[in-house]
Amino acid sequence: MKSVEEQLALIKRGAEEVLVEAELIEKLKRGQPLRIKAGFDPTAPDLHLGHTVLINKLRQFQELGHQVVFLIGDFTGMIGDPSGKSATRPPLTREQVLDNAETYKQQVFKILDPAKTEVAFNSTWMDQLKPADFIRLASQYTVARMLERDDFDKRYTGNQPIAIHEFLYPLVQGYDSVALKADVELGGTDQKFNLLMGRELQRAYGQESQCIVTMPLLEGLDGVKKMSKSLGNYVGIQEAPGVMYNKLVSMPDALMWRYFELLSFRSMEEIEQFKRDVEQGANPRDIKIKLAEELVARFHGEEAAANAHRSAGNRMKDGELPEDLPEVELVSAEDMPISSVLNKAGLVKNAAVARDLLGSGGVRVDGEAVDRAFMFKVGATHICQAGKKAFARVTLKAE
Repeated sequence: MKSVEEQLALIKRGAEEVLVEAELIEKLKRGQPLRIKAGFDPTAPDLHLGHTVLINKLRQFQELGHQVVFLIGDFTGMIGDPSGKSATRPPLTREQVLDNAETYKQQVFKILDPAKTEVAFNSTWMDQLKPADFIRLASQYTVARMLERDDFDKRYTGNQPIAIHEFLYPLVQGYDSVALKADVELGGTDQKFNLLMGRELQRAYGQESQCIVTMPLLEGLDGVKKMSKSLGNYVGIQEAPGVMYNKLVSMPDALMWRYFELLSFRSMEEIEQFKRDVEQGANPRDIKIKLAEELVARFHGEEAAANAHRSAGNRMKDGELPEDLPEVELVSAEDMPISSVLNKAGLVKNAAVARDLLGSGGVRVDGEAVDRAFMFKVGATHICQAGKKAFARVTLKAE
């Protein structure tokens, strides 16, 4: 096992906050494997790179010799996590939760070592609690403290309804730490309230409080908003190799260092060398290719990574479509100018580039060159090309 200093440096890599760092150091000094918990509500079956930030940190804990508990919140998934939500979330059925959970497991083991991962379902202990146990659990926290939580406070002051069962969510997540005897819990920054609940409940149930490591919410490919499938700025880990490669190589240069820190398993020393290379004149695109190949290999294998540039269109002949043509859906209440379509579909960096390409004849729709007068009709689907390498099959759906 590495020294405490070496472990702490890796644990803190990319982390937003470590609470309480002094307590974590004391736990590490004992020289015993710690129980590292991270919970996931299987509310959707497909993961994107934003979800893997937390899973990558679990992988790092595994490499340090600690015991990782990948907790699937099949019980909490039927409540619906209220974190960051402005309205009550509809609960999932048990069938939906279990189907999504199975897909989760298949995806996360592309990152985690299955032999070193304990998979747990919180229904295992939550289904055993009797009404009296729930009353005892609920007695550990006050309504006033619950309303200190930012999203609850906003909904309360904005006269938006808060269902009683939503107060149970952080209590149940905190009780999971009691049931698992967690030493450390990981979560996104939006989960801090729930993570702190685990510390309090462990004390209430006579256990040593867990430490907390919060991880940032990864920005999407636009470099502004968090990665989200609904915003279209995501990279899905099950997307075709060429699509994944093309998205990563096309990201803004300023974003790649953030992605390297949170998504790459390269050492920070190696990443710092890449930064120096760019400062000395290296092409940023060449550095992004290294990251793209690493991530494609992680989720699709080395052979797919070696050939991803072909299906991404980097060696296409004129008029040849990529093997893995990206599918993009846009929503609008009215027909949209082609310049806006190219920009919103991510085929150009900004509106100015779209205008330049349109002026120079570098934009094709279904193989035919178009100018800025072309209007994309609501309900239509076209193959759009911007320049030599950016392709997508775009559908404009009615709002």
